[in-house]
Amino acid sequence: MEIAILSDIHGNVSALESVLKDLKTNHNPQKIALLGDFIDYGMRSNEAISMIKALDIPVVCNIWGNHEQAIMEDDYESFSSERGRVSAKNTKANLTKESFRYLDEIEGKAGKAEFELEGKKFLAIHGSLTDPYWKAIFPDKGNGTDGMFEGYEPYDYVLSGHSHYAHVFEHFYPVDNSEYRNKKKVIFINPGSVGQPRNHNPKAQYAILDTCNGVSLISVPYDILFEQSLFTDKVDTFYRDRLTNGV
Repeated sequence: MEIAILSDIHGNVSALESVLKDLKTNHNPQKIALLGDFIDYGMRSNEAISMIKALDIPVVCNIWGNHEQAIMEDDYESFSSERGRVSAKNTKANLTKESFRYLDEIEGKAGKAEFELEGKKFLAIHGSLTDPYWKAIFPDKGNGTDGMFEGYEPYDYVLSGHSHYAHVFEHFYPVDNSEYRNKKKVIFINPGSVGQPRNHNPKAQYAILDTCNGVSLISVPYDILFEQSLFTDKVDTFYRDRLTNGV
């Protein structure tokens, strides 16, 4: 089975279009996992939601990110900058009733969801178990605290976003299982950001999990200049300019 994993679209429709085109052209996913932050920063949150609603790939999980949580609950205190709060409030002011309804109907409002496929247990979480909205998982920092990977032992796969840095790594937990040398393997996957990458790769990024052949981290080009041309003076130019270099 192939599972497409998308996160952090952030209202960037050009990037999302390129990802969905690449999915149809080069892959054949039977499921798609959506890890939150469809909206904000970019100028086309409503259009991004419409495209997600129109997907013809079965959605195995759909969760809020921190931007959905902040905007839907009018809670902007956790943003690290005033420009972030201004952007979120501007996004909320421009969301349509249909977009609000869609976001309100998402089941994963807690920023996380569990599911099973092919006998494997998955955790989908926007951030981490430390904070499902605002604290990302990193290979070298665990739940945002150096060396801590507590709480993920029950799962075979952990899918997360929020950091905008793509990664795949394995962590081994001690268990009583002599067949596997008393170790339990958990595979952590972050697909990177579709619409606002920060790993110095400006291309739109996503992941494919092939349950037989492993994980592919994929980046595809999109029309960055066109998407930048849509920005208005309602948000800080920082969010427009960072798309050039993926920072």
